[in-house]
Amino acid sequence: MTAGYYEFFAGGGMARAGLGPDWTCLFANDFDPKKAASYAENWGDQHLVVGDVAKLTSADLPGVADLAWASFPCQDLSLAGVGAGLKGARSGTFWPFWHLMKALRCEGRAPRLIVLENVYGALTSHGSKDFAAICGALAGEGYRFGAMLIDAAHFVPQSRPRLFIVAVNESRAIPASAIAEGPVKDWHSPSLAAAYVKLPSRTRDAWVWWRLPPAPTRNTTFADIIEDRPRGVRWHTESETSRLLALMSPVNLAKVESAKRARRRMVGGVYRRTRADEAGNKVQRAEVRFDDVSGCLRTPSGGSSRQFIMVVKGGKVRSRLLSPREAARLMGLPDEYVLPANYNDAYHLAGDGVAVPVVRFLAAHILEPVLAHAPAEQEAA
Repeated sequence: MTAGYYEFFAGGGMARAGLGPDWTCLFANDFDPKKAASYAENWGDQHLVVGDVAKLTSADLPGVADLAWASFPCQDLSLAGVGAGLKGARSGTFWPFWHLMKALRCEGRAPRLIVLENVYGALTSHGSKDFAAICGALAGEGYRFGAMLIDAAHFVPQSRPRLFIVAVNESRAIPASAIAEGPVKDWHSPSLAAAYVKLPSRTRDAWVWWRLPPAPTRNTTFADIIEDRPRGVRWHTESETSRLLALMSPVNLAKVESAKRARRRMVGGVYRRTRADEAGNKVQRAEVRFDDVSGCLRTPSGGSSRQFIMVVKGGKVRSRLLSPREAARLMGLPDEYVLPANYNDAYHLAGDGVAVPVVRFLAAHILEPVLAHAPAEQEAA
């Protein structure tokens, strides 16, 4: 099967990496010139347009796409954000994207499939009204759709739950094998089911409970991707590691002591957080996890957004920043992928992307089966 697609908010092309060689990119767009430079470095710039999605017109989009993929900005929908939602300057870029989709429909060029990806906070933003607005937009343009909450930790050693909305144009029939009778435990969380209940009845009429196979068993751990001789970062001095340990609460220090007693090399991810102490004062804390999974990568807007690692072997404790290549591995990118030379640019590229194996999973089990299925009019005949 060969299918064509548009990739909006493309970043470094992680959706492209996940779709794979059987898919053909017809158009790619991103506003950030640094990310676009990485996209061009790895995929070429033949179909890449760098600039504001709001300035694009349907004339910029060639042909008829089987798929429009949009990992639109999450900052205004994130639980850690300021709550602007779809009215925010960043997450609100969904609407210019959607105007393009509506224009394509008017021209008889509506994409057969649309995939939207964002943080799980999009489910609850503004009391689930933002989620309802997105779903209403899809239903209003003749799409059947459903959402899934997929954690990249099923595929890579990174805790990264994300919302995926998959929509199918009314011109395409959906194979029965792709539809479940109701919520599926692995993919439809209670928060998703609650957001669905809040949808207007007309919008719910277009809803599909997508069926995916059980979550795969991940065969890599956080420790597997961590290098003893990383590039782009250095190991902390003993005093720097001591200062990081000094920021830990007794609960987190106990985790380090437990790791010392383990009979194997233990790797933990560390984030610095602002927490209230016993007196209610805000203090900086370092929090560590040794569960073989990294914390969710973030964009490095500040020092607390960068993930440190702590390697414990016997009684020895070492620490440093996560390296750019390790961050890329946590997103499922191959080591052949060319990263920016600057640390922050490389970390931002990874932290702002979509996990590659999740894209492949969706393509294999929903997108490609739908496209291989007969169009609606043929099935009806």
